[in-house]
Amino acid sequence: MKYLIVGLGNVGTEYAYTRHNVGFMVLDQLAKVQGIAFQPDRLAALAVCKYRGRTLCLVKPTTYMNHSGRAVGYWLNQLKLPVEQSLVVVDDVALPFGKLRMRAQGAAAGHNGLKSIEASLGTQSYPRLRVGIGNDFPKGRQADYVLAPFTAKELETLSAPIEQACQMIDAFCTLGIARTMEWYNHAAGDNLSPRR
Repeated sequence: MKYLIVGLGNVGTEYAYTRHNVGFMVLDQLAKVQGIAFQPDRLAALAVCKYRGRTLCLVKPTTYMNHSGRAVGYWLNQLKLPVEQSLVVVDDVALPFGKLRMRAQGAAAGHNGLKSIEASLGTQSYPRLRVGIGNDFPKGRQADYVLAPFTAKELETLSAPIEQACQMIDAFCTLGIARTMEWYNHAAGDNLSPRR
């Protein structure tokens, strides 16, 4: 069984630790745990590992956030996988900081990366793991907020939910999305408000 795990973000050192790049950060941690490295490939950086009899293809699109769907569509087609065997890891301002939620489908809710994926796949029905980044920004300043770097305290606080996100990805690939949501969604990332 093969799975495509996509972390959303923007390429370039200037975006490395911005809130919009938390999907990249989760995949970087997963690759580190699995002892694998990302290599440049078509429309993405790619790392592949074996986990409990499954093959996990980790993809960080190099298309920039607004064109993430190009990479997702290409790799689903290249690997000949149904959307049910893919998982998109994405930042979410609608969730409290550090909160994690896995969903089988859902609206893009204004997120340009998810809009691009929805347009490319022609459906909202694809699994995603939402990582809460909070919404501590003035009205009309969301773009500035998501493209700003995490504070040092936020990065420290994020280490636990990023580890838990990796566990949820493992569970998704081995137990399935229904059981993963049942086991993790009620408590994932609770009580993680950073003090600034």
